[in-house]
Amino acid sequence: MQSKAKTVAEYLKSLPDDRKKIISDLRNAILKNLPKGFEETMQYGMITYVVPHKLFPAGYHVNPKDPLPFMSLASQKNHIAVYHMAVFEGELLEWFTEEWKKFSNKKLDMGKSCIRFKKAEDVPIVLIGKLASKMTPGQWIKIYEGKLKASQKKK
Repeated sequence: MQSKAKTVAEYLKSLPDDRKKIISDLRNAILKNLPKGFEETMQYGMITYVVPHKLFPAGYHVNPKDPLPFMSLASQKNHIAVYHMAVFEGELLEWFTEEWKKFSNKKLDMGKSCIRFKKAEDVPIVLIGKLASKMTPGQWIKIYEGKLKASQKKK
């Protein structure tokens, strides 16, 4: 179920006790490591780190009024989710999957941009912090625009 929280504080307060600490710890690791220029907000019912309109006026193609999402945290019904919009291919995916092996002996549960954790103790907080540090807003914009152009050519 998507959260109706309007602020990050409201979102954190609404979480069940068993999820508050891990989501807070993940948030702190991301904030500590995220390159300058990204902003924290609530978007799509999740804590989201975005490229603000002042850096990317076009916004998110799905809804240009929204800033461009980069990374999100969510407490889902059956898992804890970390969404990273650029981790689905290339060097970043290779780096992440190799680093995963150093942090966990569990199978990586990952979709295109979603990394799922069934239990709080399975979340590699340090690794997620490192993942947050790997890309600047400018680098993300370049990748995003390239993917957007490629998808428009296919139409």
